[in-house]
Amino acid sequence: MIIKILGSGCPKCNKTHKNVTKAINELGIDAEIIKVEDIVDIMNYGVMTTPTLVINEEVKGTGKVFSVDEVKKYIKEEL
Repeated sequence: MIIKILGSGCPKCNKTHKNVTKAINELGIDAEIIKVEDIVDIMNYGVMTTPTLVINEEVKGTGKVFSVDEVKKYIKEEL
């Protein structure tokens, strides 16, 4: 599983990254986390606000900090 966090490295993006890491650890799954900070790469996903959570190339949501429980829900949907 590949999980991407799209964002410039702002506090909300960093908090989402921490929550994604925690969710993966709590679920005990193997996943790669990629931070996408290049504005052109972010725009290629068709989003204009960050942070954006992308799992297996599907945008799950944008413009807010994603909680650990939200991330776990999205991960379970992909398993």
